Amino acid sequence: MPRTDSRKTSLLSRITWTVLVRLFRYKGWRFEGRVPDIPKFIFLGAPHTSNWDFVVFAGVVNEQAVEPSFIGKNSLFKWPMTRFMYDMGGIPVDRSRKGGYVQTVAKAIEEADRMSLVIAPEGSRSSDGRWRSGFYHIALAAGIPIVPAWVNNETMRGGIGEPIWPSGDFHADLAKLAAFYKQHRPDCERFDVLAEQAEGEVETPGSRPLPEPPKG
Repeated sequence: MPRTDSRKTSLLSRITWTVLVRLFRYKGWRFEGRVPDIPKFIFLGAPHTSNWDFVVFAGVVNEQAVEPSFIGKNSLFKWPMTRFMYDMGGIPVDRSRKGGYVQTVAKAIEEADRMSLVIAPEGSRSSDGRWRSGFYHIALAAGIPIVPAWVNNETMRGGIGEPIWPSGDFHADLAKLAAFYKQHRPDCERFDVLAEQAEGEVETPGSRPLPEPPKG
């Protein structure tokens, strides 16, 4: 996936994208729906259960003509990986700064003409189904919508939903997202847990305070 600026991307990044996209096509993945024609949004992918998820992500953004970005630890952007990480769409953040990474990413979004920030809200493949709230804090701070996408590694199918604008009520918006995912993946127990999280029946991972619901 070539970058839209005038600088030529590194050979390694071009080879990497080519390999990932070809693997996606070889495996026969099919996706329904389209990415909305909006300049900036957070692109959620769930459930995150396989190492193939990165291949799927690469294939989908290529087919949808989306130039993706992702959040990475600043240590990954050190030489000799600096140029490669930026060419792949990386945004370096210092996660040791409490809450600082949200403002760092929000500022990067503000300064960009277009931004499709891809996030796996579960955080890891070993998740119990609960989502971390970082994606929501970023969407609120940047004033951009959240676009959900689901995957099924067994059937090699997936789909993209309509954008959801964050209202400031984390649990209410999480309930909308849970309903979308449960509609398309009723077989996935992780989304049952997500629905329970939206109802406040299980805690949200992480220590960052959740947004307060808007009054009135």
